[in-house]
Amino acid sequence: MHDLLLYLTQTPTALYLVVGIFSLCIGSFLNVVIYRTPKMMEQEWRIDCQLFLHPEHPIIDEAKLSLSKPNSTCPKCHNPIRWYQNIPVISWLVLRGKCGNCQNPISIRYPFIEALTAVCSLIVVAVFGPTLQMLFGLILTYVLIALTFIDFDSQLLPDRYTLPLAALGLGINSYAIYTTPTMSIWGYIIGFLCLWVVYYLFKIITGKEGMGYGDFKLLAALGAWMGPLMLPLIVLLSSLVGAIIGIILLKVRKENQPFAFGPYIAIAGWIAFLWGEQIMKVYLGQ
Repeated sequence: MHDLLLYLTQTPTALYLVVGIFSLCIGSFLNVVIYRTPKMMEQEWRIDCQLFLHPEHPIIDEAKLSLSKPNSTCPKCHNPIRWYQNIPVISWLVLRGKCGNCQNPISIRYPFIEALTAVCSLIVVAVFGPTLQMLFGLILTYVLIALTFIDFDSQLLPDRYTLPLAALGLGINSYAIYTTPTMSIWGYIIGFLCLWVVYYLFKIITGKEGMGYGDFKLLAALGAWMGPLMLPLIVLLSSLVGAIIGIILLKVRKENQPFAFGPYIAIAGWIAFLWGEQIMKVYLGQ
């Protein structure tokens, strides 16, 4: 194992190849995470509501949904998806974007997320090289991709991902991987409070809720990873990215739909994570 790690650190081509293939597989798993997490949460909510409202009745009798069970099937014919039909990107191309059994169309989003995960991972490798920063940067990238698409689909940023992400940021920065322990703690606190204040001011003025608590927790997690000095850049970039993508989505959808801000915080956070210092230097004219 030591020899393999040494070889990867000394051979950039091998490192890129291993990370690229591994990230394609992770992207395939992220498709499952993105699709099933909201359904798992809904199932848990139904059970909790039944226990609260009708504790005397039996628990809803339905199969427990998890990220590993049941096995993936075609949503139309319910035919199990074999391992050779689930090779990232390649299987979709070979099957021409259709189920191998019933020819039901398979969304192009599945290979897109797999390819996106691989490309973003390779960028992380290019920025950090074979270091601990690269390793944890890959983890951050995977989680942000999952949160982005979950929020796009359901306007949810699950605590089961945002809170561990924040804890990991605080933990690794106790060893000053990306910032000092003190800056990490203040990044978490300020990241949460700055959107929390905006939320309550908006609610007082309009009487409406402008964003969810998941947005606070995501920005707090990013603050824990990068420290408070990156938070203004993340907020600025998220507003810019949100405006651009929001206009595009309005043109494409041609109807009003709930506006999820979490994906733009995630995208801006990833950009700031990789190039935040350079952007700040350019902006400040240094």
